[in-house]
Amino acid sequence: MTTAQLPAPTRTLKLSGQHSEQKRAELLAYFTQTWELYESLFDCLADERAWFNKAISLRHPLIFYFGHTATFYINKLMAGRYLDQRVDDRIEAMMAIGVDEMSWDDLNDSHYDWPTIAEVRDYRGKVKSLVSEFIRTMPLELPIDWNSPAWVILMGIEHERIHLETSSVLMRQLPIEWVKPQPHWPVCPQARHDRQSVPENSLIAMPGGRVQQGKTDDTYGWDNEYGSQQTELKPFKASKMLVSNAEFYRFIAADGYNDRRWWDDEGWGWREFSGAQMPTFWVGDEKLPDQLKLRVLAEEVAMPWDWPAEVNQLEAAAFCRWLAEETGKSVQLPCEAEWAQLREQVGGDQPDWTEAPGNINLAYWASSSPVDRFAQGEFYDIVGNVWQWTTTPTNGFEGFKVHPLYDDFSTPTFDGKHALIKGGSWISTGNEALKSARYAFRRHFFQHAGFRYVVSSHEESMTLNPYETDSMVSQYLDFQYGPSYYNVPNYAAALVEKLLPHCTALGQALDIGCATGRASFELARHFESVTGMDYSARFIDVALQLTSGEDFRYVVPEEGDLVEYRQVRLKEFGLEAEQAQRIQFVQGDACNLKPQPDRYDLVLASNLIDRLRQPKRFLQDVTPMIRAGGLLVLSSPYTWLEDFTPKENWLGGVRENGEALTTYQALQRLLRDAFDEVAPPQDVPFVIRETARKFQHTQAQVTFWRKR
Repeated sequence: MTTAQLPAPTRTLKLSGQHSEQKRAELLAYFTQTWELYESLFDCLADERAWFNKAISLRHPLIFYFGHTATFYINKLMAGRYLDQRVDDRIEAMMAIGVDEMSWDDLNDSHYDWPTIAEVRDYRGKVKSLVSEFIRTMPLELPIDWNSPAWVILMGIEHERIHLETSSVLMRQLPIEWVKPQPHWPVCPQARHDRQSVPENSLIAMPGGRVQQGKTDDTYGWDNEYGSQQTELKPFKASKMLVSNAEFYRFIAADGYNDRRWWDDEGWGWREFSGAQMPTFWVGDEKLPDQLKLRVLAEEVAMPWDWPAEVNQLEAAAFCRWLAEETGKSVQLPCEAEWAQLREQVGGDQPDWTEAPGNINLAYWASSSPVDRFAQGEFYDIVGNVWQWTTTPTNGFEGFKVHPLYDDFSTPTFDGKHALIKGGSWISTGNEALKSARYAFRRHFFQHAGFRYVVSSHEESMTLNPYETDSMVSQYLDFQYGPSYYNVPNYAAALVEKLLPHCTALGQALDIGCATGRASFELARHFESVTGMDYSARFIDVALQLTSGEDFRYVVPEEGDLVEYRQVRLKEFGLEAEQAQRIQFVQGDACNLKPQPDRYDLVLASNLIDRLRQPKRFLQDVTPMIRAGGLLVLSSPYTWLEDFTPKENWLGGVRENGEALTTYQALQRLLRDAFDEVAPPQDVPFVIRETARKFQHTQAQVTFWRKR
């Protein structure tokens, strides 16, 4: 099988070059090819139900992902101020934000009125034309860097290639009658169907020593790849091949799924909840191995015993504990640094390969292949075939920085609960196929992922909920949950106290611009349900962890390099699980809200309007979401800045026809048709700590508006 029979995957672009117009042509070709490759995957759907029903309960249906990769371009170009007009507000609001499966027992029963397939195809066509024209006309200087509009385009391309892979995993979990094989997505024909004929795995010694990590090549990278890290490894041994289905079956035959000894607490909790008795893509009865089949992309095939076992990290770790007992050796999953040393066996990297050294980059098949098919040095499949689970919780290297246009790519996974996968799979293309790629998932998650094992004395740090060092998150945590300064009351609590007397109903409340959630928690003392919404996934992730009852640790600067360590615990504020269960925290854009007419009895927008690019649009969109008699509460210091809001969109703080126009006057004008002002404006002070001896003292104005 050759690339001619698969959608040809263009190699990742180099960021540098001699001629910008040549690079522009390469970028346009890379964009177009990625777009068409992604759409060709959906040829495998044979039934309309495959588009609109969830493959698994914790993720959206595939119609969402079909539209999501297109909305991503528009949302990022809007955020970067390269566009000033949306293509389709409704689709871009509905399909903007995906789902990170945070827990195996989370249930998401949200219902959406999804657009039709034809509507999404039409939308994708419009976005393709718009982005193609943007690439043709945007300014382009070489090398491409973080601040280039071309970086935003590469971000969109590589994002779509990620979803090419994750969507293919969801397709494997749809009912078989809803999908159909396609000749341009061929299954590997090479397989051993006799377990006894599968070659035995063995161990190969590795020297250990100093391993240097951190992206240095001339290609697009995600934020977590940059920076540097050095690890000193002791000598270790690694399995020559990935663990095959045949090798993994030994664990099943030993009743490994039902033996508590091999599972840690998280793993046993997942196994008990799921009832798993064998890998999720196996079909049949594990007690009848000769009749087992394997679910691949769009069909079921006789069990290929020499293909890699595809499992989650919890299953892989349980196998390793069992094998350690069987062999008397310290068998475990490799850490990221151990995999990095193995990777040195593979020459070069994807952009420079004349021929892919393994089953990767869609160079051969649309499925796994035998574990002894692709030799790489002394090993097989160091790269390709399936991703390989590690023991390493993902985190940033020294020097890690968040890209301002995608602040939620990495940081929500820096919680000690997301394990890195390395090496790529058969469908890993673009950035995913690079040596520097660093992707992480919750340990119960299913991907095209398997594992190899090591015999090693390395102990990876598994700290949960490490101290938050992101300066913006830490500052907001201290602002919302930290001590009061200069006898100024907590701002969120003060706002809720002031608005409650004006509330005529205590049903549903929306805290928009909720940051790390303090006002949402205060509202939950009184309202039946509360939605906390913020644009920043970093903030929402913190609020979700607090909701789950976890303590959250953070650092605040003292002076220079000195910091103080602090901790948030909801119980200290008299907030219990009862209140927390009333809150749903979601990521959302205040300038592109999903229509939810007559839903809320209260909308609180705290310190928000002067940080929006389109504050007038926010007020227009949120108005129909408030029930008659409901309350809109706005608080803001009215610090208008062009960094956040184009000057032509400022509500006030300007001269109109030569006369001064304040924001309060503008609000009275904008809201008078739908609202009555129910109380005079009030000033509410707040203090934000910057260092031990530097504080911001601010007066916000709060206004109260009742919907007619």
